[in-house]
Amino acid sequence: MEKEEYAIVLDYLPYGYPLEGKMMPIAQAIGLNNFTLLQLVPRRGIKLELKEKVYIGEGKRDRIYYILGRLPQEKLTETAKIQLQEYINQTISENEKRFVDFFNKAEPVNTRLHQLELLPGFGKKHMQEILKAREEKAFSSFEEIKQRIPSLPDPKKAVEKRLIEELTHAERHSLFVN
Repeated sequence: MEKEEYAIVLDYLPYGYPLEGKMMPIAQAIGLNNFTLLQLVPRRGIKLELKEKVYIGEGKRDRIYYILGRLPQEKLTETAKIQLQEYINQTISENEKRFVDFFNKAEPVNTRLHQLELLPGFGKKHMQEILKAREEKAFSSFEEIKQRIPSLPDPKKAVEKRLIEELTHAERHSLFVN
């Protein structure tokens, strides 16, 4: 797994977490490439903004002092959850091809379960319809998936829900998050 180079700030806590006793500023952020939830410590005197893109890669970081570590799901603030939802929605729209390719390339997890069945609202019938339709021709957009398989729940919403679940709950199988 490659390291994150950039992260988007989901929430900025200038006085740290309440009830923890440490008065150290902290930012909750999500990595751009692997959707890694991170806790970042800003440089002294730096105030971070919501949705701000910050460099967290190797070398000189101008706004971030260090990466405290992964952000445990239970520490995600309400503000961060709202920002996360917006960020995921925007990312799926901007990288539609990446997520549509998932429908074209999804494989069985084991003999009883297919990756497509891990999407919320998708069952065996939906999976079989998708597999049959993609044999004829690969999908090029969410809109095309909806047109070719009318009985399907909204594929974009399903991907969005799955991504949020993988980030905020401990999921056994991961489709989009490393």
